[in-house]
Amino acid sequence: MATTTVPEVTKKAAPVTLTANAIAKVKEIMGQQNPVPAGLRIGVVGGGCSGFSYSMQFENAAGMMDKTFDMDGLKVYVDATSVMYLNGCTVDYVETLEGAGFKFDNPNVKSTCGCGSSFNV
Repeated sequence: MATTTVPEVTKKAAPVTLTANAIAKVKEIMGQQNPVPAGLRIGVVGGGCSGFSYSMQFENAAGMMDKTFDMDGLKVYVDATSVMYLNGCTVDYVETLEGAGFKFDNPNVKSTCGCGSSFNV
């Protein structure tokens, strides 16, 4: 009689953390979309004056190489390559007199460009 083993499923911590403000703002914006997307993709893409920049966009489903994380009811998709660049990163939504937007605090960043929209690891 053959026996089968079932791999143990471990719940891994997300490489990126969204603050309560960021989650609330993403959910608010998602609610205004038609149709409402399934979740948010966060990633790192090549480009910018320092080599990499952050990417955020709505998605209807996870891709084949994506890791999916649930953050207070918000599905967050991160592709396998971006996981290593986002490890320990925190995303916040801030509103100031100069403007409002999502702010990435990434401990892996060694330098950023002058405008702050791209980085180097």
